[in-house]
Amino acid sequence: MRKLLVFQHSAREPLGILDPFLRSSGFRVRYINFAREPLVQPDVSRYNGLIVLGGPMNVDQTERHPHLLTEIVAIREALNRDMPVLGICLGAQLLAAALGANVRPNPVREIGWYRIHPSAAAQSDRLCRHFDGSQHVFQWHAYTFDLPHGAVHLASTPTCANQAFRYGERAYGLQFHLEADEHLIQRWLHVPEYRAEIEAAGPEHHVERILRDTHGHGTTARRLSEQVFGEFVDLFSWRPPVRFGSR
Repeated sequence: MRKLLVFQHSAREPLGILDPFLRSSGFRVRYINFAREPLVQPDVSRYNGLIVLGGPMNVDQTERHPHLLTEIVAIREALNRDMPVLGICLGAQLLAAALGANVRPNPVREIGWYRIHPSAAAQSDRLCRHFDGSQHVFQWHAYTFDLPHGAVHLASTPTCANQAFRYGERAYGLQFHLEADEHLIQRWLHVPEYRAEIEAAGPEHHVERILRDTHGHGTTARRLSEQVFGEFVDLFSWRPPVRFGSR
C-alpha cells in the first residue's frame, strides 16, 4: 500500500475531497498537524509522496511558527527523492520557498471565486491541461511567490500572476483550493476569525456573495478537482521514459 504524508496547519483545513479520493485509490494517509505537534521532525523517507496544505500563517512568520522551516527542509528532501509533491495555498508558497523563490505579500487579497487563466505550457501539462480558461477556483490568500528557478508557470489570475507551477515532473504548487467543496467553504465562512478577515479585506469581499458564487461554481469546480487530483494520483506510477543508450 502506498503511504502519503500530509502536512496540516489547522484542523479547519483538511484534505477535503482529496481525503476519500486518496483512500479509495489505495493510499494510507498520515496527517501531521503542526498546530498540535509543532516540534515534530517528519521523516519523508518512509512515504511515497507529500502533500502540504494551507494554513492561517505566512511563510515569513518563522519566529512564531518555527515548524515552517522544518517543513521547508522536509519538502527539499521529498524533491531530492523525486517524490510526488503537492503544495496547496500556503503549501504552494512553502514549496516555492524550498526551491529558493521569494514569498511576499500579494498586492491584493484574493478571497472568493476567481477565474483561472492557464498558461500555454498548461496545455501539455498532466494536471493543468484540464484548465480551459472558463473555470473559477476558490481562493483565500494574502501572499504570493515568485516563480522558482527552473519551474514551469501554469496558471494566473489578473490579480495574482503565479497561481500554479510545476517543478520537475512530479512537484506541483497550486495557490488555490481545489480540495475545498461547498461544505468545507461554508464551514470556513462561519469561523469568526475567518469572517473577520473577510470583513477587513474590503467591501468587495461579501460573505453572501462568496456563498452565492460557491453554490454557482461548486459543481464545475468539483469536476475539475477530480480531474486534477486523478492526474496527481497517476504521478505515483509514472516513471521517466528510458532513453536509448541510457544507463
